[in-house]
Amino acid sequence: MGSFEALFGTELPIIQAPMAGVQGSALAIAVSNAGGLGSLPCALLSVDAMRAELAAIRGATTKPFNVNFFCHTSPVPDFARETAWRERLRPYYDELGVDISRVPAGPGRTPFSHDLVDALSEFKPPVVSFHFGLPEPELLERVRGWGAKVLSSATTVDEARWLETRGVDAVIAQGLEAGGHRGHFLSDDLTMQLGTFALVPQIVKAVRVPVVAAGGIADAAGVAAVMALGAAAVQIGTAYLLCPEATTSAVHRNALGSDGARHTALTNVFTGRPARSIVNRFVCEVGPITDLAPAFPLATAAVNRLRQAAEARGSADFSPLWAGQNVSGCKPIPAAEVTRQLAEGVVQPPC
Repeated sequence: MGSFEALFGTELPIIQAPMAGVQGSALAIAVSNAGGLGSLPCALLSVDAMRAELAAIRGATTKPFNVNFFCHTSPVPDFARETAWRERLRPYYDELGVDISRVPAGPGRTPFSHDLVDALSEFKPPVVSFHFGLPEPELLERVRGWGAKVLSSATTVDEARWLETRGVDAVIAQGLEAGGHRGHFLSDDLTMQLGTFALVPQIVKAVRVPVVAAGGIADAAGVAAVMALGAAAVQIGTAYLLCPEATTSAVHRNALGSDGARHTALTNVFTGRPARSIVNRFVCEVGPITDLAPAFPLATAAVNRLRQAAEARGSADFSPLWAGQNVSGCKPIPAAEVTRQLAEGVVQPPC
């Protein structure tokens, strides 16, 4: 088994985590040009928007980059559950002066599909990663057809083994500390989720492919620590949220810089699936976990309108403030500088 850098063509063992909603191509370009593996999240993008972002990446870097997709199964809408969810949110709509009857339902996030592969094949990205398991074999073979390396997240040893048997080139070991959506797919039991420093060595022992550590890693010392446990590389998201290349909203940036950023929780109130966010009013009053939220990603539509109305007033009360448990690496500095700082001590500078 060679090094991560040799396998994926990067100079540094650093992957910028794909973070839908807080970044576009600019962050991916900056990280790739700095020697890491920049990532473009596509779960919230239309086919045309994805094409535009990929064109921007191809026009700005010759370095490897990663394109990320969700591969969940779209749920069947449940009218009764959607109605109950909106009734639970009605007091907030009234408070913000929003007409709940005019808020359309919507999927929120799109799973990987043949339409997306058709567009993706025009650009042939060198790395494609997935969250929530893997897509159907036919879709996966189309991705492999142009020589792309495949990554996916595992939150347990069983998930890592499952991914390895299906031919992934590396496994991302997503610890419980990680911000954003949990990548679990074999079980919804959150008691089975492990912290990064417990999960990484167990997955390293269980699989032969390279293991990428993710969750709670915020600086070079953290990178070195997980690599000492056998990780071949690290995936880091939260540390990039304040970079000028990120599209993180003003209210989200303010929250990341506050004392409240030390308090995060797994919550399903924003999308219907557990994800780690800074705790705000909505998480406190409706969650963190509620049975009322429609299945992922159908809970999103009703919350989004509340978010928009509140953010227009400068409030983060209803915003998904995605962040990991360690925000100490968040700095308003260029992404290239963050990437180089993370790799200090792991990769020796050239003479």
